[in-house]
Amino acid sequence: MTLKHRTAINPLPWILGDGGYRLDRAVLDEAMAALAEVGFTHLTIELPPEMSPAEYGALLADHALAPAPGYFSAPFHERARHDDAVEAIRRHARAHLELGVDSAFIAADLLPERMARPAVGTGHDMDRTLVVAEGLAAAAEAAAAEGVRYGLHPHVGTAVEIEREVRDVLDATAGSALWFGPDTGHLRWAGMVPEKLVGDYADRVLNVHLKDVDAAAAEAARERDEDYATATGRSRVWIEPGRGAIDFDAVLAALPAGFNGWFVIEVDVPNLPTPTESSAASLAFLRDHPYFTARTGGAS
Repeated sequence: MTLKHRTAINPLPWILGDGGYRLDRAVLDEAMAALAEVGFTHLTIELPPEMSPAEYGALLADHALAPAPGYFSAPFHERARHDDAVEAIRRHARAHLELGVDSAFIAADLLPERMARPAVGTGHDMDRTLVVAEGLAAAAEAAAAEGVRYGLHPHVGTAVEIEREVRDVLDATAGSALWFGPDTGHLRWAGMVPEKLVGDYADRVLNVHLKDVDAAAAEAARERDEDYATATGRSRVWIEPGRGAIDFDAVLAALPAGFNGWFVIEVDVPNLPTPTESSAASLAFLRDHPYFTARTGGAS
């Protein structure tokens, strides 16, 4: 079935395996083989340090896959490290361009205190939020000069976690090169209504991470005061799109008419038994949703 919009998936369920975070050629080869078999055609750029963009592109091509927007993060909460972040994002942007991709997501780095108590805005600091906004804008401007647009990706466990921080960063950077790259799951887990944020900043939405939340699991994790790794790992806060609490009909309706950005599936830790089953369910969600299907009367 042909899909109307540009869609992709992040291979995180393979990268975040039982042995922790592992990003290398062998893991990617396994993930790409499985995802191509499931039926995906595009994959989030997750470039191992030892692989060049050309080598990564060749590996994708070996599996009949193509690249999709990746993810960049840096310690934007530290103004003294903004210059380093700008240089790093220039390299990130050039790698994307070499692979033929001209947009990506950008986020602040994870913070230990927020990973310990996720999704509640621990230690909110308006001054820090503005420092983060300043760094994000500078990085986005540098990347735009290279030819790649970046959209703010609010992320539980970072300095841009709760609604006040998301809005403050977007408002403080209005008119800059920083776009909005909402992740529906991170917004929802941190207490936001994803479609409200998407609608309010619709003119800045660049790409979207389609992630769902098991609301009961998230509430139970909060009651048990679980840290991020436990909540997402053992308690399985994340769930395949369409199986959780997100109102995707409302999110998609909030996007501007003619939206042509990417939709990237993310289920960091599968709720279903295996990464392959999880990915198949995610693709089925896309193929079953009228926003993504190209039906013109009969099945296609």
